[in-house]
Amino acid sequence: MSKRLVALFTVFALSALPAVAEDAKIRPEDGRKPSEILSAVEGRPDFTRLHEMSWNDRGYYEIEYRTKDKARVEINIDAKSGQPVEQE
Repeated sequence: MSKRLVALFTVFALSALPAVAEDAKIRPEDGRKPSEILSAVEGRPDFTRLHEMSWNDRGYYEIEYRTKDKARVEINIDAKSGQPVEQE
């Protein structure tokens, strides 16, 4: 009987781990507002128009925009600091 309880407890404990790991990830609401991030990107001297902005579960925004000479720029901005981060 006690072996069954230990096994059952282990199964329940292990099944809860993904939920804990999910909560540990940085969420968009934990950092700067998307409008703040976008405003900083729009302030870049070569910015012309936003093509795409999305959230990455690693804690940064993935932004793609076009420049005055029609070049495509992809940049990742850390949600907490608002600074560019290296692509992974």
